[in-house]
Amino acid sequence: MELNSIHWDDMEWIKVREGVHRKAVSSETATVALHRLMPGNGANPHKHAYEQIAYIMSGEVDFHVGDRVVRLGPGGVLVIPPNVMHHAVVIGDEPVMNLDVFTPRRPEYA
Repeated sequence: MELNSIHWDDMEWIKVREGVHRKAVSSETATVALHRLMPGNGANPHKHAYEQIAYIMSGEVDFHVGDRVVRLGPGGVLVIPPNVMHHAVVIGDEPVMNLDVFTPRRPEYA
């Protein structure tokens, strides 16, 4: 069995668009992505075939999932089902750091 060890600090941020950056690691079956969302920015409305588990590490964000809105701060976790329209809006002046787990893996993040 081969083990891969990666440290987030050794990885470069990838600019998704202004105010949104990402680092990601994938296995054969899942992707873990670290996202940095700056105030005034967030994830645009979208949906995908992946189940997503979002964990907020710092900052505060409103997740719009389908017709519901959930506010999460540090330690908050949300499961977003596949194929459901969703997006995130940063609340306040603090950047949001969130860790997302996607399954199955997202090859475009590799």
